[in-house]
Amino acid sequence: MADRRRGMPLILDMQKIAYAVEVSTRPEPKLKDLRTREQKVDRVSQLPMWTTDVTVKTEHYGAQVISVTTVGQSAPQVSLGDLVEVVDLEALPWTNVDDKGNTRSGVAFKATELRPLNVSAVAA
Repeated sequence: MADRRRGMPLILDMQKIAYAVEVSTRPEPKLKDLRTREQKVDRVSQLPMWTTDVTVKTEHYGAQVISVTTVGQSAPQVSLGDLVEVVDLEALPWTNVDDKGNTRSGVAFKATELRPLNVSAVAA
């Protein structure tokens, strides 16, 4: 079961971390149950949750793909290859223990919005 205790929010300033964030996979429903394909909903807003993989490119650490969860009635309006702004990105450390007693941990990422960048405005 996941450890759902909330500590201090870890909000990441993507403008200071990355010089580019590119959509790596189309947004898909975040699933509650893989068998039934039931979509997860946010506990607070009761809106559907969506997962989008993005490639975060940095000057000093190279590139890394992360999965970003957003919440909304519909999927983020972004396409494969779009450069995006990740609004209010929050890092959510997690730990859980599976049925066999193995402990797993990691970091999940949640954002308020994935906003497509106007590439012509960025280039100017």
